[in-house]
Amino acid sequence: MNVVLSALLEKAPESFELPAALRPLASSGGGSRIFGAKTRRLKPEEIRILKKQGNHCEDWKAIRVAAGFDPRRVWSSRFIGACVLGAFRGKVRPTAGDTELPSGVYDSTVADSEIGNDCLVQDTGLLSRTVVRHGAVVFRTGAVTGSAECAFGNGREIPIGIETGGREIAAFAELTIPVAEAVADGRGDRTAIEAYGRFVRAYTSLCTVPFAVVDEAAVIRFAAEVRDSYIGPHAVVDGAARIENAAVLSSSEEPARLADGAWVRNACVQWGCEVASMSIVDDSVLCEHSHVERHGKVTASIIGPNTGVAEGEVTSCLLGPFVGFHHQALLIAALWPEGKGNIGYGANVGSNHTSKAPDQEIRCGEGTFFGLGVNIKFPSDFTAAPYSIISTGVDTLPQKLEFPFSLINKPSQNFPGLSPAYNEIFPGWVLSDNIYMVRRNEGKYAKRNKARRSAFDFEVFRPDLVDKLVRARDRLRAVTAVRETYTDRDIPGLGKNVMTEKSRLKGLEAYDFHIRHYGLSGLYRKVDRMRRDGKKAGPGVLRSADPAEPRWEHERSLLAAEGLANRPLRDNLEMLAEMRLRIARQVQTSKEKDDARGRHILTDYGDTHPPADRDGFVESERAAAVAFGSEIESLVRFIQS
Repeated sequence: MNVVLSALLEKAPESFELPAALRPLASSGGGSRIFGAKTRRLKPEEIRILKKQGNHCEDWKAIRVAAGFDPRRVWSSRFIGACVLGAFRGKVRPTAGDTELPSGVYDSTVADSEIGNDCLVQDTGLLSRTVVRHGAVVFRTGAVTGSAECAFGNGREIPIGIETGGREIAAFAELTIPVAEAVADGRGDRTAIEAYGRFVRAYTSLCTVPFAVVDEAAVIRFAAEVRDSYIGPHAVVDGAARIENAAVLSSSEEPARLADGAWVRNACVQWGCEVASMSIVDDSVLCEHSHVERHGKVTASIIGPNTGVAEGEVTSCLLGPFVGFHHQALLIAALWPEGKGNIGYGANVGSNHTSKAPDQEIRCGEGTFFGLGVNIKFPSDFTAAPYSIISTGVDTLPQKLEFPFSLINKPSQNFPGLSPAYNEIFPGWVLSDNIYMVRRNEGKYAKRNKARRSAFDFEVFRPDLVDKLVRARDRLRAVTAVRETYTDRDIPGLGKNVMTEKSRLKGLEAYDFHIRHYGLSGLYRKVDRMRRDGKKAGPGVLRSADPAEPRWEHERSLLAAEGLANRPLRDNLEMLAEMRLRIARQVQTSKEKDDARGRHILTDYGDTHPPADRDGFVESERAAAVAFGSEIESLVRFIQS
């Protein structure tokens, strides 16, 4: 069984946050769901005051109140069925401004609901079968209602990837991307899939109650309708068009926000998420600190932490963290748990329908950049080509690509005897010509991360990715018959693309460089640890296996395979220092290309853009490389001492 899925199934469903929040409310035990047995009937004098203040009720005996109840805080409202009212003493802020209003119930219709201490329910058309917990606000809202069975979006199957079925994932409010990936990819393990189904059913059962919930300090204002939903603590529903069958997880530190015409149905929205500016979220899960805005549409999808969807359409997708989707574009039937990529304006990543059935899909791969106006035909698999770029306006054929950091572009020339539908591939181009992007991404994602419950590895050059580099490099190196051009018939993994001999040699150089840089960086860390531990670093450090340090063993084995194990430590470390300086220069060079093009086209480019040598990131990379050189000098002295 998948390790991530196994870890989930070891936990009791009742230990999760939403079931725990609902447990105290699930059974009234004959009393109030909020106050338990500590309520009483209205006193005759209180009923008289309530009537005088324009309140109406067919059966005042059905109304119960908590200790400290003040009838002077209830005006012009209608009560239907069994209702419970708390003590209204303080003030609350119903809007984003500083204006405070007294808590209480004003100009509203309340049916079979409970309202906790210091809540405000004002100008609400209907509050029905809803528990409003302490300090919450329902202000100028059409209706907030619950039904006999509110499951809050849990238990629904989301058809990820294959729209016709085959990778469906049963949703629950606290679903994570690693768990979703394990379920989508683990269909062959029927035991695990069935166990996951039982877990979700148990979780859903614990979260199914006969009422809606507006939890503590949550605010619903200017909304049209909120139905069968759980609105978590400190969440803000502001001007939403419709919220139906939804779980909105939230906290004071990570408030969720559904606002400005948001339309959310059959969905789970996690901590820190935002759905705004007339966006639609339907049959989906938004993981922590993701957002959908500016008319974005998310349907039957799971959106990873820190990922944003704006203006475009996402359907039947599993998106991982840090995917940038900020323009009108289409992404459909995509498995992209690795995330860290981008969808450009006008991109059509969605030919999942072959006129037979919408049963095709794509695996996007980590860090993939889909450029402006691309058309990606399915099925496609780019998982073995992380951090590749599909250039502007390119149409790709169905394919499996296995060369990381590549550029796929329109052919630079006519290639006789080759289908014009083939594009040209430049393996390792991102490393040789756009290293600025790679180096910047590592720091950018770490700075932008807001998620607290998900762990991320921001390192690009880690063992699993470097292994992909090695395999790609070895395929390029294995060529025995040199030709002017190559296709996947000559070199497996090129996909439906053509590669020139010049590009092969350049890709070889880029892969070689970064494979060695990875290994030598590991050597630096190993020797530095030895220095801090007071251990002597001798020539044997590269020749002795160390199973206790699997990362170092991977790096050491790679250095041995690259023929660097027998070189003096000093030479290897000094080579690494020079490599770092070279990378810093390449970062600047890749930025200088933008300067040259910009100055050639725009006469005032230099007045509005700082030159590459004064770019903040270029400066930091240069300074870091110089500082690293000094550190290497210190380490070399330690080795020689």
